Amino acid sequence: MDTMTWTKIIGASCGSLLILLLIQWVAEEVYHNSHYKYKEVAYLLEIDEDVTQPNQEEEKEIPFMELLANADLSKGKKVFGKCKACHKLGDGENGTGPHLYNIIDREMAVISDFKYSSSFKALNGNWTYDELNQFLTKPSNYVKGTAMNFAGLGKISDRANLIAYLEDSTK
Repeated sequence: MDTMTWTKIIGASCGSLLILLLIQWVAEEVYHNSHYKYKEVAYLLEIDEDVTQPNQEEEKEIPFMELLANADLSKGKKVFGKCKACHKLGDGENGTGPHLYNIIDREMAVISDFKYSSSFKALNGNWTYDELNQFLTKPSNYVKGTAMNFAGLGKISDRANLIAYLEDSTK
């Protein structure tokens, strides 16, 4: 190629770059004009801090035992899908976690062929409906230092459905 061809290529590239920079500068001026400031608020929204979400309010009003009495076993089975990677329902079938066969009213940390963490061994009492409800809300708060890596079930209806399913699955 001769010198004139190279000059045209370089000139076209520089011209294109200058046009691109000019377009960018114009767009900045149009869309981000820092010289114009709003002098007053067009519309002010006042938010009441005490307002709760309607669904949260409804769920908190219903007692846990009433939710448990009206629990949906099919929904409980779906919720158990979060548990079945570590827990089994069959008697003596331990997984990463102990089996959940006959968990209702069973003494805490008593499965002989499962190695519990020291924090679980320190628990006393039985797995009642209320104890399971508290535990399933957030296991790490219920048993400090637990090795169980589960965040918990935030919805009280999910906990009620799961506990009803666990009770029904061992009948």
